[in-house]
Amino acid sequence: MAKFALDDLRVYAMAEELADLVWNVVVIWEQFPKNTVGHQLVRAADSVGANIAEGYGRASPVDHQRFIRIARGSLYEVRHFLRRADKRQLLIRGQKAPLQRVLKELLPALNAYLRSLGTHAK
Repeated sequence: MAKFALDDLRVYAMAEELADLVWNVVVIWEQFPKNTVGHQLVRAADSVGANIAEGYGRASPVDHQRFIRIARGSLYEVRHFLRRADKRQLLIRGQKAPLQRVLKELLPALNAYLRSLGTHAK
């Protein structure tokens, strides 16, 4: 596949890593957890990177910032569903640490990226 315009954006790479980690967690779940928590978790994780990409492609700085804020909201949704999955014992040994590492790094990275775009809109 050809080089993508966002390939050099660290925050986007982190969002992709999160989405891939989440996918690998959910894909092995049984049907009921997959159909309830799993689908929402995967969609929220994919939404982080998708909104970074959509914002990047917008001509307006205000739109760009708005999509980064939406990405941040999706990240909080991922955190919510991972807490539910953990509480319901759906996460197996070895899955938590990589997810926690990316979550710990991605929120500050998203905030820094948003700040780097300037103060065009609230």
